[in-house]
Amino acid sequence: MTDFQRYEKLDLDGSRINLEKGEPKGGYFCTPKGARVIGWENGIHYCFIRGYGQMVFAVNPESCAEEYVYPLAANFRDFLRLLLSCGTTTAIEQIVWWTEEQFQKFIAEDETPPERAAVLRQIQEAFHLEPMEAPFQYVKALQAGFDRSRLRYADAFYEATGRARPDGTYVESQGFAFSPVTFTVTDRDENSET
Repeated sequence: MTDFQRYEKLDLDGSRINLEKGEPKGGYFCTPKGARVIGWENGIHYCFIRGYGQMVFAVNPESCAEEYVYPLAANFRDFLRLLLSCGTTTAIEQIVWWTEEQFQKFIAEDETPPERAAVLRQIQEAFHLEPMEAPFQYVKALQAGFDRSRLRYADAFYEATGRARPDGTYVESQGFAFSPVTFTVTDRDENSET
């Protein structure tokens, strides 16, 4: 049984840590092929991607970074340790574009309601984990060394971003198709009654 399967068996309220259950396929233009979604935070989803083992990724269709998909943890166990350090997926996901100062400020100002603390405690006890000691540095190092060349997307991604496919070809734009519009202009006699 994988760590993620063990996590699922706990049947926790993932909304407390911004890791809600939802559509397992993602379905956005930027969701990579082979993605298996493990949780949602509004439109952002967290997933495993076939070919990358248990590495956990964020997929953000409204990314503030140059990429829509980026790794957060080398494996699910590390992802849980990051959650224990940061409290929610929000802080982990935003490391990609934050400075360490912004990250530390967010962590310091983010209050932990009792319901969130209870979920985090359940995770810690079930997995016998300690919080990640340097979460910001861990995520930044993982992202700096990540080779995204194996990520594959549907044609909608390449069309929306204008990027070349891995084979160097481009998607032909489908453009917009509109139904023909016909106007009829009639001359009305200004002296006639209406």
